[in-house]
Amino acid sequence: MDYKFEDAFLKLSKLKKTITPDLMLKLYAFHKQANFGNNRYLKRGLDVRSGFKLNAWMQLKGMPSQEAKLKYIELAEKILKQNKNS
Repeated sequence: MDYKFEDAFLKLSKLKKTITPDLMLKLYAFHKQANFGNNRYLKRGLDVRSGFKLNAWMQLKGMPSQEAKLKYIELAEKILKQNKNS
């Protein structure tokens, strides 16, 4: 699964089309949860963008790393498929 996870990340990184902000937040959160686990730090004074990112990650609290990787892969494949067909 680690190979598929890294492959999905690399493919999305090379994508020419812009990914919508809501999907970017999900990808960010799944990636953080997969690599770092639960966020244990509440940061004060965040700008709005950083606040949204932190909130998206915190919503995944308790999700195992392998599940986060699987969700990331599934979402990445969906995005890549949509961009291939458009």
